[in-house]
Amino acid sequence: MPVETVFETTIKRVSILDEHGRFDEELGADLIPDADLIKLYSHLVTCRHFDEIAFKLQRSGRMGTYPENRGQEATSLGAAYALRKTDWLVPCYRENAGLFWHGLPMEYVLLHWMGDERGNEIPSGVNVTPLAIPIGTQMLHAAGLAWSHKYRGDDAVACTFFGDGATSEGDFHEAMNFSANLDLPVIFFCQNNSWAISVPTRIQCSAPTIAQRGVGYGMECIQVDGNDLFAVVKVVRDAAERARTANRPTFIEAITYRLGDHTTADDARRYRDQEEVEMWKLRDPLIRLRNHLDAKGLWDETRQAALLEKAEAHVVDVVKSAEEIEPLPASDMFANMYKAMPAGLEEQARAMRTCSLGRFPGETADRAAT
Repeated sequence: MPVETVFETTIKRVSILDEHGRFDEELGADLIPDADLIKLYSHLVTCRHFDEIAFKLQRSGRMGTYPENRGQEATSLGAAYALRKTDWLVPCYRENAGLFWHGLPMEYVLLHWMGDERGNEIPSGVNVTPLAIPIGTQMLHAAGLAWSHKYRGDDAVACTFFGDGATSEGDFHEAMNFSANLDLPVIFFCQNNSWAISVPTRIQCSAPTIAQRGVGYGMECIQVDGNDLFAVVKVVRDAAERARTANRPTFIEAITYRLGDHTTADDARRYRDQEEVEMWKLRDPLIRLRNHLDAKGLWDETRQAALLEKAEAHVVDVVKSAEEIEPLPASDMFANMYKAMPAGLEEQARAMRTCSLGRFPGETADRAAT
């Protein structure tokens, strides 16, 4: 036969609880126990309040640029819930809900955006990597972590998060190709929130789905409603099982949306249609989960009011902890750079100047020492 089909595939989309309240009893059965569902909702509410306060901290000049998480918290939280504490979360910068669930103290994120490097000193035993600002570089880190666990013979998994824009980066190809060819236990979790800053997904990728980009690497690929906590838990749990038992990576495309600007340095009104934003507000994962709890008789306004009061008090303590942390001495900038500090750097450390003595134009060492 001169012409024959050598490969065919399909991309499936998973949805369990949609924005209209429809719940797939078969797929969702026993996926999340009611007690855990209440904890997850409470966590979401607290994280949403944290997000609102972080935004206000930036606007009041108490913190640097901040990327709001509002609208897409269910992606990282669903993944963190489905994974084990011994697994790795390898984030970009919009995964607060998942990072906090996995054990990262909230104040670490505030410290990061306040420019304090202690926000990147992850506590021992918390398997998350620091926030990654460069687009796509964290995927390579996830591949390396997964390879190390495979080498050791344990069954830990690395789950890395990135946006639709990151799939156009060279690092994406390298991490995907490396992981697929070496059979590494990695979950590549693409949070397709429709915009790579101001570039829409339709320009970023001409294919019908981002998910199919993983097909070329021989990966299992799936699309999921990223605002559906149940669906995210299911696809990540399935992917983790595949990684543990077969050392095979999975590519997940979660369809979600950032309700805020890309960061506080952005104005999305310049490129986004407000009607689109209003449509996605109706798909808010927080509202969707609250309505589901109400329908099951697991929640009411009294519990909501108590939760909001508790969340507000907790975030106040978090902000206080971050803002009142003891300042580091200026000499700390010279620490942990070299095993044996070079002479020029030692000289700078002694003088607390950013260049060696006598190096300024027209300056002598004697004058610099005075």
